[in-house]
Amino acid sequence: MSELKAKVIHMGAAQCAVDLGDGSERGEYVNQDYILQKLGRPHRAVSLMYCYYPNDKEWPQRISEACKDMEVNFAWDYPYDDYFTYKGGLDGTKDDEPFTYMRDVRRHGQDVLLTMTIDPKVTDEHLVAIAHDLSTFGRVMLRINHEATGDWFSFNKRGSYEEVAAFFVHACEIIHKEAPNVQTIICLDGCKEVEDEKMEKEDIFAEASRAADIVSVDRYMALHWGWPYDVAEEGGDTFARYTVDKIYKIAKKSYERYTFLNNGVKKPMVLSEFNADADVTGAYDQASMTREFCEMLKADKEKWLSAFTMYQFRDRGRLGLEIEDPNNQDVGIEQPLMEEYRKIIHEDFFSPSMEEKEETAFPAKMRWGGSEDADGVAVNLHFESSPVFCEAYFNESNVDMNLMLELNGHWFYKAPGVKCIDMMSAFFKKPLEGAADMALKIFAPPASGENDPSQGEDWQMNYYTELKSLPEIRIRYAPIVK
Repeated sequence: MSELKAKVIHMGAAQCAVDLGDGSERGEYVNQDYILQKLGRPHRAVSLMYCYYPNDKEWPQRISEACKDMEVNFAWDYPYDDYFTYKGGLDGTKDDEPFTYMRDVRRHGQDVLLTMTIDPKVTDEHLVAIAHDLSTFGRVMLRINHEATGDWFSFNKRGSYEEVAAFFVHACEIIHKEAPNVQTIICLDGCKEVEDEKMEKEDIFAEASRAADIVSVDRYMALHWGWPYDVAEEGGDTFARYTVDKIYKIAKKSYERYTFLNNGVKKPMVLSEFNADADVTGAYDQASMTREFCEMLKADKEKWLSAFTMYQFRDRGRLGLEIEDPNNQDVGIEQPLMEEYRKIIHEDFFSPSMEEKEETAFPAKMRWGGSEDADGVAVNLHFESSPVFCEAYFNESNVDMNLMLELNGHWFYKAPGVKCIDMMSAFFKKPLEGAADMALKIFAPPASGENDPSQGEDWQMNYYTELKSLPEIRIRYAPIVK
């Protein structure tokens, strides 16, 4: 193995990145080891959804637990939003949610995409505290008070649209000053019809659109918003289904309106929530509609969308790649969407770019900026045929490293202290048809999930690690005993 030559490899952005929702009012958080094993690759970012209403008497309890006896006929009828509660902020702690999950996300080579509904009446001290909370987590994307032109979230019931827009602008100013590693996302309801000349309430939110780093809308090709308080049946009025073509066109039209509001500047555009609700479409159409939308994206020469977030991994309803087993919330029931989505995210269009650069000696310096900007190490491996055994062994010089490995399009996580990674699952669905050379790619996101302030002036944006030696690779082409 010592004779193999290693090169620096740069990981950059995909033509359209994929993010994944993991937990919300409709489902629990699922650990990143399980998700990686199911999907075979990390995402650009993982979306976590939280609320912050620190002045309410029920805080910091989750509101559905604090108000168990309250009569509720709609998901957002509680005193505040039924998301998980953000345990940080003023007088808070980073030893609880969402930080435990944020560390899990970043250790596995993904960025944090944090949605927060925030009481627009909180003082600046609260916003400064939130910014300081996020300052060590690298390239965070923060979506503040999403679907801001709606009327269902609590923040819209506590302030006018003008006040909500002004709060977003002010929050951006504080976040950008106190945590320059954090990018903010504005999420409006966008255009509702293809013929719309403007987005809903775009004049009120024009300054907020200009204050944001990233612009977005949420788009469901079908949605049962009455869940779980009724069942979607023919003739009902708590659900809807749209054509894929319509959803694509109004999302793109919203991007064009954002560009107009930003004086021609084309900011990154994302669909922060995206899916088709199988409560309405059934499981098979859900998968086929997602495929149709992605084919439209690939065929569109304008490449207007930077990323979409699949909502979500595991859902108590039918908006997930898995449905939560009603008998055991720790068990997921895979849906047809899972296999289709797995195929989609492994396509080149939705995969991060990889560029091999100069040869490197050991110890090799590795840089983790984020899932769209990282420098790792690549070593070429020769395979005589499809292997029966393929393993990576780590010694004293590298066993304590936190690593992400990629081989044959399949990704593996190596936690600190793990001595052997079995890489055979890279070949179960993609066996080699003959001899082949392929690169084993190695990246090193922070083992703690947080960046290190002692590493230099750019510590908030970059995390540095030294790889002292390559792992030993064991490849065999036949059973050990026949």
